[in-house]
Amino acid sequence: MPLTKDFKDTIKARAERDPEFRVGLFREAMEALFSDDLETGKVLLRDYVNATVGFETLAEDMQKDPKSLMRMLSAKGNPRADNLLAMVARLKQREGVSFSLTHNNGLHA
Repeated sequence: MPLTKDFKDTIKARAERDPEFRVGLFREAMEALFSDDLETGKVLLRDYVNATVGFETLAEDMQKDPKSLMRMLSAKGNPRADNLLAMVARLKQREGVSFSLTHNNGLHA
């Protein structure tokens, strides 16, 4: 089920005013990916990109086509590891965060 425009706008507004929410959304996406839940990870990453940098700017940073990045994170998208990891690296750099794994498989930003 696609998200409504109001919901997307709400997420974007909250991410703009609340850095903890923004980083939390990114963290949740990473936790999903590291827990072998690619579908949830893609949805959360797509929400994070839409609420922060946007696909146009991210595509410029990565020297990729924005539509290609959007397809990667779509429900039917099957991103290659190198492209997904490059995207995560750019987003981490823009957000100014790093992630680390702990023994209990928790992820901390």
